[in-house]
Amino acid sequence: MFHALVTRGLRRSVIVAASLVVGFVAVSAAWAMRVSPMVAELTTTGTGSAARIEVGNIGTAALPFETRITRIDYDADGKMIETDADDKFLVFPPQGIVPVGGRQVVRVQWAGDLQLDTSEAYYLWVRQLPVQTDPDAVPENSGAVSVSVLYTMKALIVVAPPNAKPEIKVESVRPIMVDAAAPEIEPAIAGEAQATLPSTPGIEVVVTNSGKRYALMSGATWVIEGTQTDGQPFRKTLTGQEIGASVGVGYVAPAGGRRTFSLPTGTALDPNKPISVRFTR
Repeated sequence: MFHALVTRGLRRSVIVAASLVVGFVAVSAAWAMRVSPMVAELTTTGTGSAARIEVGNIGTAALPFETRITRIDYDADGKMIETDADDKFLVFPPQGIVPVGGRQVVRVQWAGDLQLDTSEAYYLWVRQLPVQTDPDAVPENSGAVSVSVLYTMKALIVVAPPNAKPEIKVESVRPIMVDAAAPEIEPAIAGEAQATLPSTPGIEVVVTNSGKRYALMSGATWVIEGTQTDGQPFRKTLTGQEIGASVGVGYVAPAGGRRTFSLPTGTALDPNKPISVRFTR
C-alpha cells in the first residue's frame, strides 16, 4: 500500500530554487526558464535508466545554462545534505544555449552501481549562466544600475532497484508545541528584528524506513488519534497536501532512514494517554 502512496507523493514533489544575482545598472528581467518534468524516477538498468529533462526558454533573451548533479541525504532532524555526484550520471548536453521560445532536451543516464541495493535521490541542477547574449543590452560602463535575475531550478532524480518497496514504521509520537512556519525572507532584507510567531499544539512523530525504497510521507493521508487534555477523544485527518505544507515532501531514506516530523494539531493532547498515527490513501 505504501508504495502507491509514495508514488503519488513523488508526482507532487515539485522542487524549485531561484537565486538572485545583483549586477550593476538597469533591471534585466528578460531571463526565464522552465524545466520539465520536475521529478523523474530511474531504474539501474534498461530503458528506464535514463530520463529526458526539457529546459524551455520563456524569456525574451537567449538562455545559456549548465547542469550539475548532487546527491540528497537527510539527517534525523530533516536537514538536507547535498554532495557532488556528477560521476553517477551521464548528462548530455551538460550545457547549452536555448533560443527565445525554444527548448533543449537534456538526457540524464544513470552511470552508477548497476547492482544498487537501495534507492538513492539526486538533484539535477539547471543553472542559468551570467553570459551576455543580447548585443543591445546596456553596457557596464553606461552609469546605470543593473540587477540581473539568474535562475537555478532543480529536478528530483530518484534511482531505485527493481521491485524495491518502503517499509515505514512509526517509532514514537508525543505531544509538543509546534512553532508556526516563518515566511522565507532573505536575511539581508529581514534584518535582525523579526516578529516572534506563536506556537500551536501539535505532535512530534518519529518514523523509520527499513525498506529498500525511499518514502515520501506527503504521499499519504495521516490519521492522528489520541485524547485531549480535557479527556475528550481526539481524531484528526491530515491530507497529503496539508502534510506537504508542514514538512515538505517528507522524504525518508531507505535502509534505516529516520526522520522526525513536527505537525500542528490545533488541540493539546494528553501526554499520559496513547497517541497513534497511521497512514491511508
